[in-house]
Amino acid sequence: MLLFELIAEQKIADAIARGELADLPGEGRQLDLSDDSLIPEDVRMAYRILKNAGFVPPELERMREIGELERLVHSSGEGPQRDLASKKLRLLRLRMDESRQPRPSFASARGYLDKILARLG
Repeated sequence: MLLFELIAEQKIADAIARGELADLPGEGRQLDLSDDSLIPEDVRMAYRILKNAGFVPPELERMREIGELERLVHSSGEGPQRDLASKKLRLLRLRMDESRQPRPSFASARGYLDKILARLG
């Protein structure tokens, strides 16, 4: 995923350099991050309560940690601190990748097998 992010960032930087993103509506103004109109109404209140309580989903916490470790690895020289940060960074990236991939469950596979057998039988 990092490769796609780097390519996207490079394309954005090239477009900025060519001036293609100048004079867009809302340029220079902050984004309104409090707009929750795209969140379904039945979960909107729960999200707002969690947000006000300072709850951060584990995925976002891991992403924050990854960002901090990347800065540490790139800014520090050679040494045990960099090696430790690099190892922890690899571990966190591995956990993020594992959490993104859907894990097949036996129950869903069994249900699928039953449907196939019913159609064939």
